Amino acid sequence: MPHYQARVLVHLRPSVLDPAGEATRSAANRLGVEGIENLRIGKVVEIELEASNEMDARQQVELMSDRLLANPVIEDWTLELKLS
Repeated sequence: MPHYQARVLVHLRPSVLDPAGEATRSAANRLGVEGIENLRIGKVVEIELEASNEMDARQQVELMSDRLLANPVIEDWTLELKLS
């Protein structure tokens, strides 16, 4: 059975405030890093899975992303999938 590598990028929706991102932007400014207008924090989830084909692998990871990995009220996600 083929092996796939998936990377799910989870990030807050643009309309949701990101206190961690704002704190990091402020800290970077105090370190002397200039020019950062916006900084948002997200998470990356890496998954290795077996599936009979790419469509099945995508469906499984999309289900996990919608119901487990991201909070659909405040977060969006994107999926990168490749055969390993």
